[in-house]
Amino acid sequence: MAEDPLERQHEREREQERKRLREEEQKDLDVESHRGPRPLEGYAGGHTTWTGQQDDDSARRIHAGDAQASWEASERQARLETEAPEPGAQPPRGGPRSR
Repeated sequence: MAEDPLERQHEREREQERKRLREEEQKDLDVESHRGPRPLEGYAGGHTTWTGQQDDDSARRIHAGDAQASWEASERQARLETEAPEPGAQPPRGGPRSR
């Protein structure tokens, strides 16, 4: 070690950091030496009272009319595609524009 007080402080900090890293490495090795199921990331200590039933209830409520709305949209689209405009007629507002 050097005689300079600032250099001694830096050397002491480096030694503390090396010690901390060795301890962390030892913890990692201890964990890796035990085989078994691993908790999901972010889930290990996360306890919740939310249930799957709540997910199902929400989905039923939020998406209750999705099938009917989709069917009606498909019907509207099918009607628009099968309706041929009269010769010389203007395209409906919001419809395709001529290029």
